[in-house]
Amino acid sequence: MEPVIVTESLTKVYKAPLEPSVTALQDLNLEVYPGEVFALVGPNGSGKTTTLKLLLGLIFPTRGTARVFGENPRSVEVKRRIGFMPDGPYFYGHLTGNELLDFYADILQIPRSQKKQRIEELIELVGMKGRSHLQVRTYSKGMIQRIGLAQALLNDPELVLLDEPTAGLDPIGTRDVKDIILKMRQQGKTVFLCSHLLSDVERIADRVAVLHQGRLIRSGTMEELLVVKGRFEVQASRLSAEALEALGRMGEVLEVADSRIHLLLEEGEALQKALAFIEAKGGHLDYLAPQRRTLEEVFIEAVREAVGEEVIE
Repeated sequence: MEPVIVTESLTKVYKAPLEPSVTALQDLNLEVYPGEVFALVGPNGSGKTTTLKLLLGLIFPTRGTARVFGENPRSVEVKRRIGFMPDGPYFYGHLTGNELLDFYADILQIPRSQKKQRIEELIELVGMKGRSHLQVRTYSKGMIQRIGLAQALLNDPELVLLDEPTAGLDPIGTRDVKDIILKMRQQGKTVFLCSHLLSDVERIADRVAVLHQGRLIRSGTMEELLVVKGRFEVQASRLSAEALEALGRMGEVLEVADSRIHLLLEEGEALQKALAFIEAKGGHLDYLAPQRRTLEEVFIEAVREAVGEEVIE
């Protein structure tokens, strides 16, 4: 399967007269494949938006290359296959949601015979049915994000680029935007999103790359990043106080309450011994799975390691 996005040693250095140069992105190597939700995460100023601008062909790299669908991202044919929503999209406030989408549909040269149906489908998809007749200047932050997503999807793009799609939204708006992104994946679209909201990314992304001060410091599938190799979480119940105490000595206890216990066990002999003990004591195994960290924990660990390397250098 050919990647949709490939970057090789992609670097962007901003220079200004009489000012020190700023390296916004340094030697970025990425591959993004069809049908996946790929998240680029990092704090503000880490290079996420610069990466998006390079992938959209809005700025030139200082060195290295970016290819989208195997072509230069500045190609008009590539742009026809892309949808984009920036961070904090701005639209003409005097237009209604319907008028706004109609305006962009004309810019995209969507045939008149298809335009009305396409707009109606997108209004329903983003949850704006019954509100798209209102002027944009009356919209809340969440409604702006929704209409922005509709605008990004007007041309039925194969690749959708999103910059901070859930920033500033309330919990309901955040959930709805995440649901829309998952629907895009179900439709076979490739989604490349940038965010600093790690809990949102954790629930929707297939793969994640972590940026820090313009450098890629960690990447992988969500499973690769979050699963702790060689350690399992075990939850058991219906055990006596004596059995709970004995079981607790076999691993790292996270919680004990009434006849229940939640602990971490090393894979192998310790795990097998604990499972056999639970069965022998008439207990019930409620949960068994590899230990998982949160994306926030992985991110903090990666940044600390990167900062440590910088100090050593």
